[in-house]
Amino acid sequence: MGPEGGAGGVGALLGGLPGEASVFPTGGAVVGRSSHRTAQPGESLLEVARAHDLGFNEIAAANPGIDPFVPAAGAPVTIPGEHVVPAALMPGRIVVNLSELRLYFVPASGPSLVATFPVGTGSEGKETPPGSYRVTEKRANPPWHVPLSIRREQPRLPAVVPPGPDNPLGSHALRLTSDGLMIHGTNRPWGVGRAVSHGCIRLYPEDIPVLFRLVPLGAPVAIVREPVKVAVLEGRLLIEVHRDDGAQVDYAAEATRLLLARDALARVDVARLFRALAEKRGVPVDIGR
Repeated sequence: MGPEGGAGGVGALLGGLPGEASVFPTGGAVVGRSSHRTAQPGESLLEVARAHDLGFNEIAAANPGIDPFVPAAGAPVTIPGEHVVPAALMPGRIVVNLSELRLYFVPASGPSLVATFPVGTGSEGKETPPGSYRVTEKRANPPWHVPLSIRREQPRLPAVVPPGPDNPLGSHALRLTSDGLMIHGTNRPWGVGRAVSHGCIRLYPEDIPVLFRLVPLGAPVAIVREPVKVAVLEGRLLIEVHRDDGAQVDYAAEATRLLLARDALARVDVARLFRALAEKRGVPVDIGR
């Protein structure tokens, strides 16, 4: 990954980017690049995921059969860095795709780029709600005003947690129109790529400052579920399928709908299509004949 090297003024705009930041200098139906490496002794896939700006869910789905916590040294590891952009994406709008636990943003003006970051979302019973929102406040070093519902669960918590290493909001926060809903950093990066929060959307500590600089106050936010995404790239017909038990969707019917919309159904290799739908590995797969 690390595509920022050719971005010209993008690095200056953002004040410098992390080495593996998923900020791509040109738009398109597909961004990023997948690669391969071998697991090193004592290295978990959580560490590999963070080093490549991926969530835990992405690295685990792309590498079935590999123990994500204790992979065998020398095991081949797929780095799923290529992503089909969601259909909901448009300039100026943040899109959070709950199906893949990933956020996308294309600025409405300025350099032509697509920014995409893995996220953590709400746990069972506290799910991040799909819908349309706006960024109503941007705050660096935010204090955490602990909701009463959380203080009931954890009565030892104070009413307000000041900025610092113990603050679960991390270094930056974007407040949305829904009461209490935020996009923010985290002091628990292992939760990125998992549904573990109380409903908010969390980014890696190194990613949230980049998003914070890119997104203006008032930007619209769409929280969606797109477990199936389709794209055509350089003549290749690609499908990306994510396992999302909360989507309540017929995967085959959704794939058919998206392919029909692109007038591409006649080009499909049916065996490849159904293999991708069954495996749900979260990586773009060529299903063309």
